[in-house]
Amino acid sequence: MSTTAGPEPQARGVVALGLQPGQPVQELGWDTDVDEGLRQQIMDAIEGDLMEEAVEAVEAVLLWWRDEDGDLVDGLVDALRDLSATGCIWLLTPKVGRPGYVDPADVVEGAITAGLATANSVKVSKDWHAQKIVRPKAGRR
Repeated sequence: MSTTAGPEPQARGVVALGLQPGQPVQELGWDTDVDEGLRQQIMDAIEGDLMEEAVEAVEAVLLWWRDEDGDLVDGLVDALRDLSATGCIWLLTPKVGRPGYVDPADVVEGAITAGLATANSVKVSKDWHAQKIVRPKAGRR
């Protein structure tokens, strides 16, 4: 039996996001309830800060979203503004039983209504779940 433990679940989640050093990543929807440890791990993975205002096209947008944040479709469309044609949105929502929980069916419906598609999901922290949202293949360059 090995005494070496694997990476913490949260660290595995960050790896699963596929973010690379030097990659420009924008963050939207930050509030005091976000997982600061997760944010730090993401910044460590990209070896830089998260951008609030993008000055160039970004490869990923981290969109923190809670049920009370309004219309998810509007949030997703806003997240596309600075996203590169091949980039993705990582929609971060509270897990089941947490304040602000967003039903997965609402995420799928919101993505479709915004002209987007859902891809894989990742458990990134004890309180937050990440859903990858992309442009449909026909819309990517």
